[in-house]
Amino acid sequence: FSLALKLEKKTKGKPQKQICQVVLDHFEKQYTAELGDAWSSVRDVLTSPWCWQHALLLNRFSQSPGLESSLAEQGYHPAFPAALPYLPAALRCYSRTAPGRVPAQKHQPGRLKDYYLLNAASLLPVLALEVEDGERVLDLCAAPGGKSVAILQCACPGHFHCNEYDDLRSRWLEQTIESFIPDPVINLIKVSKLDGRQIGDLQPEFYDKVLVDAPCSNDRSWLFSADPQQAVLRLMQRKELSSLQFHLLRSAVKALRPGGSLVYSTCTLSRAENSDVINLMLNSCRNVVPVDISGMARAASQEFTFLRGMQQHELLVLPEKGRAWGPMYVAKLKKVSST
Repeated sequence: FSLALKLEKKTKGKPQKQICQVVLDHFEKQYTAELGDAWSSVRDVLTSPWCWQHALLLNRFSQSPGLESSLAEQGYHPAFPAALPYLPAALRCYSRTAPGRVPAQKHQPGRLKDYYLLNAASLLPVLALEVEDGERVLDLCAAPGGKSVAILQCACPGHFHCNEYDDLRSRWLEQTIESFIPDPVINLIKVSKLDGRQIGDLQPEFYDKVLVDAPCSNDRSWLFSADPQQAVLRLMQRKELSSLQFHLLRSAVKALRPGGSLVYSTCTLSRAENSDVINLMLNSCRNVVPVDISGMARAASQEFTFLRGMQQHELLVLPEKGRAWGPMYVAKLKKVSST
């Protein structure tokens, strides 16, 4: 880890990515209207990659003596010090208020990685899902695999289905699982490349828990689109995303057994892709009810900044200096009867 610190310092000398003005102008208009006064501080973080923070999710399947003490020496601390409603002891994540990151470990066939670098807010959907040992679990849009790995740090499902429709991202998902999960546990995992909108019809009422980490307009990466023409195309296609997200969510409800629950998440601030999708689902699907996750938000409020005024079944993490996690939208629903 002394090497890690040296590498981290070297990266600070690299030229910074250029902000895509077309995207920033679009966000400026939309998020000023949707977030009000909160947008200016969020914008400052999103447009300043050198202040972004990275957390380390430790791999419980890899023996790495001295790793936690080394992290403590570098100013890292457990990311969830408060008592959350669901926080398995096996889930160990470390974060720090200072920006920067230790280097990601390279993929080596046959060797497990010690940690996964991630935005700490991306663990909130996993914690909201509350997976227990032996359950049938579906990660509907699983690539690149960070949330799948996190689920397996929390519990040992009886059946774990990780799906990713995109071929390139599916190979990325398979590599992530191979890098973090040992053979006995891998045998419980099914990786598929199905259209997520069809899984509910293919496997109706089969799963206890479903995670829908939906494709979305990723605010962080879109702000640094290298190609302005691609950025314009993305912004045009953005209007179609909410329809895709709704159909993925509807498929997830069909795949759930009565009494089962699902978590929907995105890494965008966009209301059209967040609350509007969930509200449409609740208004059009009589056998689904919202689940209160405000207790988790209260317990995690020391680590994250949440948008005020959200309903009890949803939360939105706002990036803030010193707590530059998110954006991350999380909502939880429960299926109360057969479709």
